[in-house]
Amino acid sequence: MNISDLMVYFEDNVVDDEDLQAFGVRNVDTRKRKQGGENRVVTTGQDDVVADNASVLEAIESGFELTYLPSRHEAGWLFNALAPFFLDQWFDDILRAIKGGKEASVYLCKAHETVGVDYLAAKVYRPRQFRNLRKDHTYREGRDYLDGQGHVILDHGLLHAIRQKTAIGQQLMHSSWIDYEVKAMKELHAAGCDVPRLFANGDMALLMEYFGDEIGGAPTLHEVELDITEARPLFERMVNNVDLMLAHGIIHGDLSAYNVLYWDGEITMIDFPQIVMAETNPNAYVIFQRDVRRVCEYFNRYGIRSDGLELAEKLWLKHGHRVSSEVPLFLLHHEDDGDDDE
Repeated sequence: MNISDLMVYFEDNVVDDEDLQAFGVRNVDTRKRKQGGENRVVTTGQDDVVADNASVLEAIESGFELTYLPSRHEAGWLFNALAPFFLDQWFDDILRAIKGGKEASVYLCKAHETVGVDYLAAKVYRPRQFRNLRKDHTYREGRDYLDGQGHVILDHGLLHAIRQKTAIGQQLMHSSWIDYEVKAMKELHAAGCDVPRLFANGDMALLMEYFGDEIGGAPTLHEVELDITEARPLFERMVNNVDLMLAHGIIHGDLSAYNVLYWDGEITMIDFPQIVMAETNPNAYVIFQRDVRRVCEYFNRYGIRSDGLELAEKLWLKHGHRVSSEVPLFLLHHEDDGDDDE
């Protein structure tokens, strides 16, 4: 299949304004599009996809045809996010969706034979305009902005764009949000925390260790009924993870039974873009209290009696932090687990 065969101009396809808006394309001029605009509508054999970079065209030409059939509105950002990984031979196929959410969706991929594992989990962030994590400014306090390569942004022009929330500034904020998840996963995995191994990352997606089998992904703790004999060891393992994260100055920020996978008797924490810096975020202690309280409340159902606030204070003081009396009002109210779940 030639790339020229994949180029289908707008007037030759049923692509209306609603489709273009969903794909993030604005002010389309079909005459200019014919003359060499960067985006093209690409026929994949499943749906028409707007390819915003050459790697998507190259990937499709190389056989990027999926077992999983994405919806029309999903296909554009899924292809654009994962095509570079396909070209780099990280995976051969996308088999199914594992988890959908407001912030990102996770897909089961058949790993390339050179990777050394059978499957990978691809976490694909939705386009910036779809992001909907509530109160994310609360988590960002005390965090530097990262530039997409994990480096702190020091350029005054770029920082001004972020403050003014220009198009470039918003994109940088979005990239920084993803970079913090990458940074946390690498650091915590190296420290021995129960987090997935990160294989590769890009502008809009992560490829990481998969927990589950060919039928489906590992359930989260809130979806399973633990055997009473395994509850205490798993509780102690969770506390050890929280303690180890805090030793590295990191607070999960949204820890609950909704963000912990359970597979073969083991636990794995997931979803780290909203990590909180213990040293620099003024809301750190109360967010830490909420994380620990949620863990304790989950295991209380198995007869493990532990006061979340007392445990949080013990761990907090252990690592030399000061207990703050300043509590953001929205955190005083109990939130249902998973309110901010991706």
